[in-house]
Amino acid sequence: MRMLLAALGFAAAVVPTAAIGPRPQTLWQNPAHQPIKAFAQDGRLLAWFTPSTGGCNQVTILDLGDGTHIGLPSNTTQNVTCRWTVVPPVRLALAGTNALWTLREAAPAPLPFDYVLGAGVRDPKERRFQEVAHASRGAGLWLGGIAGDTDTLVYAITSVDYVNEVTCLSDPTAPGACAMKVVGGGIYRVVGREQPKLVPGTTAALDVAAAGSTVAYVPTATISAHGAPQASAEMPIEVRDATTGALVARVEPQGTPIAIALTTHLLATLEQTPLGLTLAWYDLGTSALSGSVPVPKTTSRVLSASDQLIVFEVGRSIRSVNPTSHRVTTLARAGSTPIGLSVEAGRVAWAENIKGRGRIRGLTVPSSG
Repeated sequence: MRMLLAALGFAAAVVPTAAIGPRPQTLWQNPAHQPIKAFAQDGRLLAWFTPSTGGCNQVTILDLGDGTHIGLPSNTTQNVTCRWTVVPPVRLALAGTNALWTLREAAPAPLPFDYVLGAGVRDPKERRFQEVAHASRGAGLWLGGIAGDTDTLVYAITSVDYVNEVTCLSDPTAPGACAMKVVGGGIYRVVGREQPKLVPGTTAALDVAAAGSTVAYVPTATISAHGAPQASAEMPIEVRDATTGALVARVEPQGTPIAIALTTHLLATLEQTPLGLTLAWYDLGTSALSGSVPVPKTTSRVLSASDQLIVFEVGRSIRSVNPTSHRVTTLARAGSTPIGLSVEAGRVAWAENIKGRGRIRGLTVPSSG
């Protein structure tokens, strides 16, 4: 049945890619010759992470309404963020005036890890939430995605351990001796300076998306031979209330989900199917497939959505799908690889680096799509 639905989705959704009128505008440009490593937006607020070679690394939040901006965190002499040696990936999420970001420990550290950190306009001091680390064979904690919207900031964790550690230590070369298994994890919500709390009902997760007070997550299904968490088409994507854990929807993907985006009424997914890479969307009220379109195999694992528009990127090409008409549109071509591509109330925005200098570009897409 899944294969039939996927095939019908491909057949019904193949439409010519077209270009539309609005041209990208520069919303902000770094006055210094510094790049941007991560970007996010929420409402009229933009946020970006800028590494520094001489001063402090910094997250900046800009209000497009009045032009005010603030640099985070404020306690520059005592924070982790300031002097960190920045290596990719840097992840960044924004929920109102609060930001969440991650910094990865560079090799050859004995146990490389990801730091989960945060700060906000009202409380600008750095908050150190968690160090997420795993050993080379995979045992330990794996950081999935992070996400934010309105007042919801969340991140995804998978906990991995040996099926039988004694066997692995005694005869590590035997077939399957060092097999790994999922032992825990879930979606953790950040509220102020409190210890992050597990969203009730969630399980080990590879990716997460947020919309208002709800979150969607891709569950961890298996562990690879190298100990890395993996998704599966056989496990449903759950949408839950971020506070109570109440189930909102349970969606059965047509393929293996590799990226997700959440809105008030739909869940958008990028899925690997036997027929190729597919962008699909599901109605949260019924959990049913509403539509799908095939996308190039070079499509990045970046997805953002509103109820009127789903945006994705293929190389430097920024494209959208109208979930009502299924129309695929080429919106713009970025000056370099887009960073943090997202849509917020019709504003499609991203960061890009031109000759090492960061800038933020955006355009407004008419509601008709």
